Amino acid sequence: MSQITAATGLQGRYATALFELALAANKLDVVKSDLDVLDQAIVESDDLRNVLRSPVISRDVQAKAMAALLDKLGVSELTKKTVGVLCQKRRLFVLPSIINSYLSMLSAHKGEVTAQVTSAAELKKEQIEAVTGALKEVVGATVKVDLNVDPAVLGGLVVKVGSRVFDASLRTKLQKLELAMKGVA
Repeated sequence: MSQITAATGLQGRYATALFELALAANKLDVVKSDLDVLDQAIVESDDLRNVLRSPVISRDVQAKAMAALLDKLGVSELTKKTVGVLCQKRRLFVLPSIINSYLSMLSAHKGEVTAQVTSAAELKKEQIEAVTGALKEVVGATVKVDLNVDPAVLGGLVVKVGSRVFDASLRTKLQKLELAMKGVA
């Protein structure tokens, strides 16, 4: 077993197994690339999400559909075999969680910390670089920034690193002002 802490739960067991196999085969980044492409396909296709989740689709139909998709996407044999096992075991519904767990393990293996950054509008390249630099100073490690846009933030940023949340959003400032005006805060 590598130095990476194994993820827990059903998806964690599969993600850990995939990570260990990829590590042993020196294919960590190949599998990451496969999973990124597969994750994008899941996000973009309602039909694919239905294949993953539907209990009425037989394992043979799921296996054939996934094999055709994976061939089209050009993923590695290791990824194909992993998805094949998920189809055989009727565990295809956990594939999105397995992808997330694998990517988290890979980041930890590389000494990266992932920060979820939510802003009201899409950030410019310079802004992303500034946020990444500031987070690297605070965290003391390489930071991978996962950007999200939520217009409800109104302005500013909400940054989540691990269990810590830094909320510098206009929405929160307005809520605090409202509470202060009511005499609550």
